[in-house]
Amino acid sequence: MKTRLGRRLTGLLGLDYPVFQGGMAWLGTAELAGAVSAAGGLGIIGAGNAPASWVAEEIRKVRAISIRPFGVNVLLVSPHAGEVIDLVCRERVPVVTTGAGNPGPHMADLKAAGVKVIPVVSSVSLAVRLVRAGADAVIAEGGESGGHIGETSTMALVPQVVDAVKVPVVAAGGIADGRGLAAALALGAEGVQMGTRFVCTPECVAHPDYKQAILKAGDRSTAVTGRSTGHPVRAIRNPLTREYERREAAGATLAELTEFGSGRFRAAALDGDVTHGTVIAGEIAGLIRSIEPAAAVIERVVREAEAILRELGGELR
Repeated sequence: MKTRLGRRLTGLLGLDYPVFQGGMAWLGTAELAGAVSAAGGLGIIGAGNAPASWVAEEIRKVRAISIRPFGVNVLLVSPHAGEVIDLVCRERVPVVTTGAGNPGPHMADLKAAGVKVIPVVSSVSLAVRLVRAGADAVIAEGGESGGHIGETSTMALVPQVVDAVKVPVVAAGGIADGRGLAAALALGAEGVQMGTRFVCTPECVAHPDYKQAILKAGDRSTAVTGRSTGHPVRAIRNPLTREYERREAAGATLAELTEFGSGRFRAAALDGDVTHGTVIAGEIAGLIRSIEPAAAVIERVVREAEAILRELGGELR
């Protein structure tokens, strides 16, 4: 059953539920994206640094799983970003989300192809700039999220972005259940994006040890490395993060740290090296205690949020 929550966002994109799956590199494959879209949310293929040929195959697979809207996340610093943008335009992919850069130079081509453009932003100024450039909505992502992060928390960032732009705002960072969705709506967002929660689904291709690392996490299990480089990353604490912190404190150069961290996320995510790999996860990992199908996650999150909003419908007096 469709929900009344986030109707402007769901109407814009043709969704049943205002729930996005984060476009995670290596983990945002067709299996997960297709399952989320089939369940009425927005599944997103994470292009990462992959070439357009890989993304094309994932698009084909998603369309074989579901006829519902889906998206592709384009990492704009990828050497393949231009060819991936050309691909999604040719394929008329319904939605593109972007990260690590300004999609402005590609906006005209995407709009001409009928693609909805929804950038991930970590500041009010970037949100305003990208909406002026033509963004259809924005994803305001707080520093609680996994992977590359900004400095402002979701609680502080979302309402400021909502006040600054007229397009729908999707909240991301620190959200894994209906309480998070209800809170995001109370802050003025019209939907949520979840990454870490969707890792712990059977449709996600993450190695079982990676999923178990999330399930075992507590409220203080993540660490942020790379602040000295200007590219902070949140991941679950392990020997790798401690060694990275030691090298960072000792004054290692950006090149040295980049070389040390190269390939570590794939090692954890796909090969299961949760000791010497980068186990990217948000602070909300401490709340996740089960592996559930993507459809069950979406249904539960929406049901919980609707119940909370009904309960909070009274006056505070």
